[in-house]
Amino acid sequence: MVNIRNIELVNNPAKFDDPYHFRIKFEAIAPLAEDLDWRLIYVGSAKSEEFDQELDNCSVGPIPAGINAFDFQAPAPAHHLLPSIESEEILGVTVIIITASYREKEFVRVGYYVNTYYEEEEWKENPPSQVQWDKLFRNVLIEKPKVTRFQNPWDSAPQASPFDSPSTFGAGVNGNGAELPPSGGNPEMFSAPLPPPVQKAAGVTSGGGGEDVEMA
Repeated sequence: MVNIRNIELVNNPAKFDDPYHFRIKFEAIAPLAEDLDWRLIYVGSAKSEEFDQELDNCSVGPIPAGINAFDFQAPAPAHHLLPSIESEEILGVTVIIITASYREKEFVRVGYYVNTYYEEEEWKENPPSQVQWDKLFRNVLIEKPKVTRFQNPWDSAPQASPFDSPSTFGAGVNGNGAELPPSGGNPEMFSAPLPPPVQKAAGVTSGGGGEDVEMA
């Protein structure tokens, strides 16, 4: 019933503390009776879900048939909810995850690798022991999503389609295999597998609370 056509990150690369600004385009095969619920999750540590942060959430609707689009903005991770403020814990690669649900059932999860780094040459080799937040940058590998789909009953039984069975893709997020537009980044830095699926974010950030977004 719903197929993501494209996800764009408007501000990428960006400073670590800058808000995330996604532009999401999706197609609905038929009108939906209820809203779609979206979440953005930051994986603070691959070792434990305890440090996962739900950066924000929103409900989008009403959903007519056809192509729909909306902007999803969320604050950066809260420093005090990260596993540590030491450089060795913050620098390097982690993951952000966008999830979409209908009637409280998740039907798709899109994960992206995020590289956190300093631009100063001297700090690339010898970073300060304590993180200098105002000098920290992030780069999301937006052109290499890891997509997992889940079965969902929707409002009625749709005809069989590739969306009906769980699958994972690395080249793009739409149903016909088209790749998302590139935004830079070094794929060699993102060779590790994604962590286990996130079930629920453990912490609540200062920017949480969610909002309703009307479709144009």
